Amino acid sequence: MTNQEILNQTKHRPWKIPNQKWQFYQEWNRTIFLHWQVDLEELKKFVPTEIEIDLLEGKPWVSLVAFTMEKIRPRYLPYFPPISNFDEINIRTYVKSKNKTGVYFLSIEGGKKLSCKVSKLISELPYRFSKIKRISNQYLSSNAEFEDEFNIEFFIGKKVEAKSKIDQWLTERYALFQDTKTSINEFEIHHLEWEIKELEVKKLKVNYPRFEKLINRKPDKLQYSEGVKVLAWGKKKNKRILK
Repeated sequence: MTNQEILNQTKHRPWKIPNQKWQFYQEWNRTIFLHWQVDLEELKKFVPTEIEIDLLEGKPWVSLVAFTMEKIRPRYLPYFPPISNFDEINIRTYVKSKNKTGVYFLSIEGGKKLSCKVSKLISELPYRFSKIKRISNQYLSSNAEFEDEFNIEFFIGKKVEAKSKIDQWLTERYALFQDTKTSINEFEIHHLEWEIKELEVKKLKVNYPRFEKLINRKPDKLQYSEGVKVLAWGKKKNKRILK
């Protein structure tokens, strides 16, 4: 499917696509979703006060999303595999800002040092390098500095034909909000609706000491997707009012 064909499909979006031309292309492939319902007061410790935490039936959620980033490139340039292709893990929560629902990253790890440096430089997102290994039906990562560890062995199940409200709420997000020292950066994205499959876990270890009060137990929901092709716009900076 061409990028224009992707842009033409918008019925699943909660708001219109930006009027400006998209700036980056990327693919989020072979995606593992682990979701936890969490305590709001504990989550507030990690989210800047300028960003509102989004709630589903009065409860916030945090997700660990492990996937393979591929073919990321600027609009007018080809992708360069040594930088464009790498495994990524993000831990995110769900937020709202100015009537837009999106995500906020508590953590982002990449499996290539150079890819992390370039991504952090361009986007200002808090990328950091972790050792990541991906083989068939297994995904492993470790970071000695933060004492983080993730290890999952899994089976992919059948396609979810009728997605539930929570399936939609956890995956259909078309904005990202992230803080820096001076601004809250907003990013718009677009892709086709996620096709979700069932995920069965054979083995799981999730050890992130900083988030031990958020993701310290068996996930409340699991999902898998073969992935999406993503078009992204440049960041919009909203100046922080520092107290």
